[in-house]
This record gives sequence, structure tokens and C-alpha cells, in this order.
Amino acid sequence: MEQRMRVDAARNYVRILAAARAVVVHSGPDVALEQVASAAEVGIATLYRRFGDRGELLTAVALTALEDAERAARAAAADTSADGLTAVGHYLRSMVHSQAAAVVPMLLGRADVQRSALADAQERSANAVAALVDGAHADGSLSRRITAGDIGVLLVRLSRPLPGGLPVDVEHELQLRHLDVIVAGLAAVDGLTPDGPTLDDLGRTAGWA
Repeated sequence: MEQRMRVDAARNYVRILAAARAVVVHSGPDVALEQVASAAEVGIATLYRRFGDRGELLTAVALTALEDAERAARAAAADTSADGLTAVGHYLRSMVHSQAAAVVPMLLGRADVQRSALADAQERSANAVAALVDGAHADGSLSRRITAGDIGVLLVRLSRPLPGGLPVDVEHELQLRHLDVIVAGLAAVDGLTPDGPTLDDLGRTAGWA
């Protein structure tokens, strides 16, 4: 019985975080926590047993999104069958599916999100993306004018829902189509000037890189 309770608790934890990420992306971080619980198919009491308040929940959502970003970048970079730009495209596609790039910028500027708890994850994620982009520069498949900062901003713009309340499946199809357009454009870039921002630049100015 105790083992089953631990399994159920772990499952609920994962479901709450996944539901919170999706709900925050579409409704914003001030969404009612009852809506998050409903989307996770758990009771509000279960949510509060796992997360004491909104800030704790949103911090956990941001942390798991940053961890997903790091894993996606490292997995893409490890694919030796693809050139560097193709690997960047794989990373972008994984991030669109996970919605990680949509939710992180929403949360990092909030007073109730514990930035100190996210600092290491932010650094690891940024380093993994920078290494991925460096690989694409090194093999010549991506212009050195295109920086990791450019990739991050493009991803955030691509990941945010369009206005107008499109059906989720239509929204996702458009994201993937426009991702293909972006990757094709990156392959065709020649002589772009000036250089794009670095991740450090974005970190100083926006706080979410």
C-alpha cells in the first residue's frame, strides 16, 4: 500500500507540473490554481499537498522547463548523423513540443518565483544551447552571425500562442510549419549584419535567457 501511495504521489506531481505548464502558456501565470488542478485531474487539496503556494508551483514549472531545454539541447548536439543546423532544428522542434520556451520567460520575472532556485538550471540550459549553436558554427551549416541569443528569441516568438484562440491542434501545426520556415531561412542567411545578441546580453536585459 505504501509503495502504491508513493507511485500515485509521483504520478500526481508529474501531472500537476505538465498541466500547469500548458495552462500557464495559454492563460498566464495568474490563472486560478483550481484550473490547474482540474487540468491535471487532481483535487485542489492534492495540488496544495505538493506545492504550498503559487510561487512554489511556478518555480517548479520553470525549473522543469529549464531542465527539459538542457536535455533537448544536449540530445540534439549528440546526434552525430545530423549537421549542426539540422541538430538546431531538432532542438527547436523538441522545444515547441514541450512548450518550455513559452513558459520560462513568463515566469522568470515574477516576484513569487524563486530565482535563486533556478540559477544553476538557467546556466546549464544556456551552456547547452550555446554548445549546440557553436557546433553548427563549427561545421559551417549556420552563419556565425546567427547567435545562440538569436535562436533563443526566435524560439520564444515561435512558441507563444497566436491571438484569437485557435484550436490547439491548428496552433501546433502552424508552429511546426513556421519552424520549418525558420530553419530554411537560417540555412540561407548570408552576410547578415550586425551579429545577433549573446545569451549573456539577453540575460542582462531581459532576465530570461
